[in-house]
Amino acid sequence: MPEVSIAAEPRTEFGKGAARRTRRAGRVPAIIYGHGTDTRHITLPGHELMMALKTANVLIRLDGLPGGNQLALPKAVQRDPIKGSVQHVDLIMVRRGEKVTVEVPVHVSGEVFAGGLLDQQLVQVAVEAEATNIPQRFDVDVDGMEIGASVHAGDLSLPAGVTLAVDPDTMVLHVLAAPAAEAAEEVPPSPEAGAPAAEAEASAES
Repeated sequence: MPEVSIAAEPRTEFGKGAARRTRRAGRVPAIIYGHGTDTRHITLPGHELMMALKTANVLIRLDGLPGGNQLALPKAVQRDPIKGSVQHVDLIMVRRGEKVTVEVPVHVSGEVFAGGLLDQQLVQVAVEAEATNIPQRFDVDVDGMEIGASVHAGDLSLPAGVTLAVDPDTMVLHVLAAPAAEAAEEVPPSPEAGAPAAEAEASAES
């Protein structure tokens, strides 16, 4: 996974008022921690951060920190519930070659067999990988999968050096029978459909 360089600045003001001023200036409050160090409070440029976070498990190189640049992974992202803008980010320090456990998105493509219904149990799968070699996503093609077919964590194609952090038998997705066909059989006839028969009976009685 490529690194994204973002300029970081130390944060010296705290509290809600300071955070609002930081956001109005186009920056986002953040903290960085890990490796037994004290938590550091920083700010990051809002636009660059938002673009970087579009990539799952993006590896960020924080430039301009006292003591030199630092690699980090997003651990928690707080967003505005209405605007969707990034409000705060927790970052965890990583080193090259260090193993980390992360959640990797599962991307599904294709259409299952007619009459089937795709039931996706997991949208992310936990794996252990080097911080600089985290897969961006797992692609699963379900095109033509028939009822009863399934994909488990152990069926995913893992890049070299990446291992599952969940049981290989963990269900990722499977194909169920669509309920529409069964429901159609149980639908009672419409009043219009029964009208001709009722009229015929009335005519016979008269």
